[in-house]
Amino acid sequence: MSQHGTAIDRGLLDGPPANLIDGRFHPLPTGDAIASRNPSAPDDVVWQADERLADVDAAVAAARAAQPAWNALGRSAREAILRRWQEVTRERAPRMAELITLEMGKVLSESRFEANALAGKVDITLGEHSAGRISDYEVAAGETKSGHCRYKPHGVMAVLGPFNFPAHLPNGHFVPALLAGNAVILKPSEKTPGVGQALAEMAVEAGVPAGIFGLVQGGPAVAASLSGHDGVDGVLFTGSWPVGRRILESNLDSPGRIVALELGGSNPSVVMPSADLRQAVTECARAAFATSGQRCTCTRRIILHADIADRFLNAFCKVASTIVVGPGDSEDPVFMGPVVNAAAVDDVLAFQSDLHAAGGRILVEASRMDRPGHFVTPGVVLVDGFSVDRDRECFGPLVQVTIVESLDAAIEQANATRYGLAASIFTGEDAEWDRFFDDCRSGCINRNTGTAGASSMLPFGGLGHSGNHRPAGAFSVDYCAYPVASMVERGGAAAPPAGMLVKDGWFDA
Repeated sequence: MSQHGTAIDRGLLDGPPANLIDGRFHPLPTGDAIASRNPSAPDDVVWQADERLADVDAAVAAARAAQPAWNALGRSAREAILRRWQEVTRERAPRMAELITLEMGKVLSESRFEANALAGKVDITLGEHSAGRISDYEVAAGETKSGHCRYKPHGVMAVLGPFNFPAHLPNGHFVPALLAGNAVILKPSEKTPGVGQALAEMAVEAGVPAGIFGLVQGGPAVAASLSGHDGVDGVLFTGSWPVGRRILESNLDSPGRIVALELGGSNPSVVMPSADLRQAVTECARAAFATSGQRCTCTRRIILHADIADRFLNAFCKVASTIVVGPGDSEDPVFMGPVVNAAAVDDVLAFQSDLHAAGGRILVEASRMDRPGHFVTPGVVLVDGFSVDRDRECFGPLVQVTIVESLDAAIEQANATRYGLAASIFTGEDAEWDRFFDDCRSGCINRNTGTAGASSMLPFGGLGHSGNHRPAGAFSVDYCAYPVASMVERGGAAAPPAGMLVKDGWFDA
């Protein structure tokens, strides 16, 4: 293996670890300050290098210098480059999928879906549901006067990506940002730097102009420097609430800087007696354990009506106990790969222990698997109920279950959280669906399907500790441009208002 890691050895990257500044890759110093490891085989280093904090200033300066010309190109020219980006992502999708699985561990089928979604985001962004949201318009404001609304880019946008969808979620930020005329600087998760570099390599191949797409690798110090930089006009972040809070705090004195946060979730699913139980069990299991529980939309809490609780739990626990766990690139059918690192395994087991100590009954025990890699089996814990004070996001395959006697109690339990990203109800009754939709506090509310899995053609975002009312998805263009209102007079000199005198002779030389 090379000193740079297996991503280079396998030909998944074009060059050694580097930052992208002003259209050129600047190799990073050899070291292990930032290092990703294969979660299925932790001895395999995928990507490693030392960070270089000074590159933040250089990347921001290059972006600020290049952005006005990029905006001046006009939307049609920017769309043409995004179409080229789309072609490149399609060509590189197999390599990208392999790299995602190698670096963060998800099963290859999920990685392929993510890699293919990069191209699809371009179609969605350029479509009417998205691009149409920042289309200019004109209104009459009098016989000779008109009002105009036109949109302008913010300028330089910092994109801070997560590890769980290291390609798709940053792509969901910077494609609309580029369309709107912004320059972007990507800071990938320090857990998936290789995927971040692959995105930068594709941007260069697609012909994105120098300075318009930058890449700076690093950990918390680089993230803090970038998100609070005076030359940055917007911070687009996907990740945990604690980091999102730090970003908000660092921008308290910068109200003009757009901050768009897509954070975590403690997502509930309610199952009512009228539900199709087979459907409910299947969907709840899928949504709880997809990506090894490492999605912000994963089901964390299941709320069962007492009339069907025993039947549901009997089937659900059998499903959870038989889920196949293994390496993401296994030739055998595998539903769950490893979690991203050893700390993630420890967190799942510690949370399970805390729930048990507080009176929870372990129905299916989450266990560390006796094999190399960061593998943990699914866990199911029955608890007396949920409360805001005890609620927290555990980013792994552990789900809590409670039992209630009514829809009112189910809604109360669903809302017993600081988060508000995704929720679902399984019911055959329209009235129950309507009531749940009206009273559940969540940014995404589903019926008869799990909490995990969103359409990029719809808005995506949450409430409370899940976000700050800056929905992504089809609505991501909203935080990438701002409206400017203009009043335009096309007639002659306006008549002076009452109480004002204007004489023609006053304008003589």
